[in-house]
Amino acid sequence: MDSLKPQLPKINDEDRTPLVDVLLELLAWQQKQIDKLEQEILKLKGETVKPKIKPSKMDDDNPGQNDDSKNDNSDTTKKNKGPKRSKTEHLKIDVTVEIEPDNIPQGSVFKGHRDVVIQNIKFETFNTCYRLAQYQTPDGSYVSGQLPEGLDGCHFGKDLIGFILYQYHHQHVTQPLLLKQLQDLGVDISSGRLSQFITDGLDVFHDEKDQLLQAGLAVSHYIHTDDTGARHDGKNGYCTHIGNELFAWFSSTESKSRINFLSCLGQGSDSFYVLNAGAFTYMEQQKLPHVLLASLEAKFSSAPVCSLPLANPADNGVRIETALDWEKWLDQQGIKGKRHRRIITEGALMGGLLAQGIPVTLSIVSDDAGQFNVFDHVLCWIHAERIINRLIPLNDEHVKAVDGVREQLWQIYRDLKTYKLTPTASQAEDIKLRFQAMCSTPTAYATLNQALKRMGNNQQELLRVLDKPYLPLHNNLSERDIRDYVKKRKISGSTRSEAGRRCRDTFASLKKTCLKHKISFWHYLKDRLTGEGVIPALSDLIRTAATCG
Repeated sequence: MDSLKPQLPKINDEDRTPLVDVLLELLAWQQKQIDKLEQEILKLKGETVKPKIKPSKMDDDNPGQNDDSKNDNSDTTKKNKGPKRSKTEHLKIDVTVEIEPDNIPQGSVFKGHRDVVIQNIKFETFNTCYRLAQYQTPDGSYVSGQLPEGLDGCHFGKDLIGFILYQYHHQHVTQPLLLKQLQDLGVDISSGRLSQFITDGLDVFHDEKDQLLQAGLAVSHYIHTDDTGARHDGKNGYCTHIGNELFAWFSSTESKSRINFLSCLGQGSDSFYVLNAGAFTYMEQQKLPHVLLASLEAKFSSAPVCSLPLANPADNGVRIETALDWEKWLDQQGIKGKRHRRIITEGALMGGLLAQGIPVTLSIVSDDAGQFNVFDHVLCWIHAERIINRLIPLNDEHVKAVDGVREQLWQIYRDLKTYKLTPTASQAEDIKLRFQAMCSTPTAYATLNQALKRMGNNQQELLRVLDKPYLPLHNNLSERDIRDYVKKRKISGSTRSEAGRRCRDTFASLKKTCLKHKISFWHYLKDRLTGEGVIPALSDLIRTAATCG
């Protein structure tokens, strides 16, 4: 189990004797050795370790020769494959060239053509000069030809803008490299104009991204969620992912608290605060003092502070739309305690989500992070097993105990996968009893017993699939979705402007959602920029996919 690292007290100059200095150096050396051993243990257990990137050998004058031994008996190791598919069946043919033989012997009979398709791609500029005719009328005024609709006074075409957005957001090409690439292709563009294309005038994409979460929550029985670091403007921040098989939605904020997560579920600025029955139930579950809870229920059980339409007109209560107004309201009520303010704020946000129509039965699949423990919380089995896998046995008896528990755990996991296909009451009861026995049976390893006790306390979240067989057993979907965001962060670093941060969230959401619906992100970008509307709104695709099952 993880524990806090003890901190050395501050040592005054009078106490800094030579012996103390030597001991401090020894402690620093020991810490380095401990760090190395921890990385080695993680490596042996198959966990993630800090990568060691070797220098590239591409520039070596005498690169090592390939190992020919790897190619020995290569024909015998090939798997038997089925019939080959036609690789050119659906290709668009731009040019057809007929080639006759150099010499055709006398008497030869023509038997048709043998088609050989060569795929190629063109990278070249396509510049158009519109010559707008101008005429002077008898009254001295002028009339002039008009540019085609859609150019909007911009000197760059939609295909070029789409290429810029595709390269930057999908291919993760940095701005300096993208600028050099465009200039090499013959595009006369400045770095400032390139930056504007990446961050400005993209309201059509922002509006569509804002509809994703609302549509996804409306048709989903469960969602996955996770978060990762996302520095902004030189300060630490976090990016929260919410999604499932139908959609992906990202939002970068300064916090990863439960208040932040509830605000994300309410679409950030669209979230609001409501004191209703659901809010009071949440506050009671979080053990808000009974006197304070009763006071709030008595004072705010009927007339709302701000009259705005709710999902249920009979659901009256306090409703305030901005966080600043909410803080002022808490001050007016004389609520000063930090914990009390946090619980009431979380409850009011929960009430707002319920008022929007989000059901209390919505399942939240996550790791064991406390900020996600709302609504019907479901835990990931992969993260639960990781606690046991990271234990460091001290002797053979400990090793045997850990191996035995891991075997039991994975057997229960395999049985849960079978149960999801054909759920039965008897099988559910058997799995529950075996899980309880595994978590309650003491072993010779005290730290393992603590981990099992923790797992037993999470029985309801880990075995929620017994009541809802459609739930996933792990949170891999969220981890896969957020991995692309992490890759972008590693390549381009942190964002600097609010527009840049918003664009990173928007295009990460749209790209992942397009992928889930098997839509080319390149075609999607061109469709939205040109306004053709051939590709339906992603929110409509989400609803259609949910209806089709």
